[in-house]
Amino acid sequence: MLKNIRTLSPFSLVLLFISFTMSISQSTMTTAYPILMKQFGIDAAAVQWVTSAFMVAMTLVMPLSPWLLDNLHLKALLNVIVATFLVGTAIAMVTPNFLGVIVGRLLEGMAVGALFPTYQAVIMENTPKEERGIAMGAVGLVMSSALAVGPIVSGIVLQFGTWRLLFAFFFVVLLALITLMQGQIKNTHQLNKRDFDFLSAFLLIGFAGILYTVSILPTKGWSISLAVTLIVSIVLLAIFVRRQLKQDNPFLDLRVFEHQGYLPAMLLTGMSYSGLITATVIMPLYFQKVFGLAPLWSGLLMIPGAAFLSFLNPKTGRLLGQIGLRPLVLIGSTMMIAGYLFLAFFGTKFLLLAIIGAMLLEGGNAFIMMPAVTAASNALPNHLISHGTAIITTMRQLIGASSILLAGILIGFFHNVHSYGLSLNMTAGWFVLIPLSGYLLATRIKAVNPDVEVD
Repeated sequence: MLKNIRTLSPFSLVLLFISFTMSISQSTMTTAYPILMKQFGIDAAAVQWVTSAFMVAMTLVMPLSPWLLDNLHLKALLNVIVATFLVGTAIAMVTPNFLGVIVGRLLEGMAVGALFPTYQAVIMENTPKEERGIAMGAVGLVMSSALAVGPIVSGIVLQFGTWRLLFAFFFVVLLALITLMQGQIKNTHQLNKRDFDFLSAFLLIGFAGILYTVSILPTKGWSISLAVTLIVSIVLLAIFVRRQLKQDNPFLDLRVFEHQGYLPAMLLTGMSYSGLITATVIMPLYFQKVFGLAPLWSGLLMIPGAAFLSFLNPKTGRLLGQIGLRPLVLIGSTMMIAGYLFLAFFGTKFLLLAIIGAMLLEGGNAFIMMPAVTAASNALPNHLISHGTAIITTMRQLIGASSILLAGILIGFFHNVHSYGLSLNMTAGWFVLIPLSGYLLATRIKAVNPDVEVD
């Protein structure tokens, strides 16, 4: 693992450290839900906005990242992103009401939405094509480690302090990072300044509207207002796509799909992320509702899967340059299928086998997601990498949210006539269909020339 990290430049390491800190902040707030509900007198549906607001804001800003990269010097852009996150964190930390927490999380989400595609694109641009697999293996290591560290950090902080201390922790750590590392931040991205397309930016609300719908649907159910929101969002998104295709210098360049190999690689990242996000949703249900474990133990038992993912990510990054993407996709898809089958047949019977199922699901992700991101970028010329990365990260969020929605629908449907445990098993069984698509997508990948990767 350390060998992969050492291959990165000091500036890339700065980006990873900052991204790691902000990644942890995404997953820590669910631990504080009961505390927030008690302090502000809100119900479970309301407290979900702590996460939903973050995700909607993040998805809304992600497509803006290519314009931001092309029009702002990288050092200024990174400082603005971190400053936005710090302001949001400060507001959430000191607010006397729940609305302030939501405003703070919205600002945090906007910052993370700008950072994630930006830092991946910059690392990719500054890494030779033959070393991109190794670099993205390090990125995957950092992102997966955040999954394991997040629950631990929130559990420790909340054990000894209030939820406000959780925000204070991230504020202090991130402020120290950005202050100490100013000298390492370099303006490595070539500017390509263009006017800001306000209409395109407005139409991006369609992305946020779709994510809002799939995020809120499991708790609220269908209503006329929610259906209208979804329809309007789809229409706005269709207009956005049409506008981008007609412009010579589009806000988000959809011509990335004209490059052979980009589309299957993008779909593979979404497929693998679906397995990862599903594991983080259904495994706590197994641990708490089937085996009756306390939330603390439920969180700790998620660590083996995240640790396995962290262990594999650097190795798959190196394997990408040695054997190409197709074998990795076949291995990863097989592991994910095995993980779902373990849960479907043994998830309610043996705790150890349930944990192994989660490890296979998350481990399979290591063989697909970051290698596929690398392959997608390798299929593009350098000036389109930021656009391609922005599209991948945005679609990944939408696919992840849709997977959570689908899991909730299936569990609820099966629970009408079966026990809760059997409902989880049946849901896992149906989810096998998703990684099966990996075999189909693998047919679109070249078996040779790992540097190019996809056909």
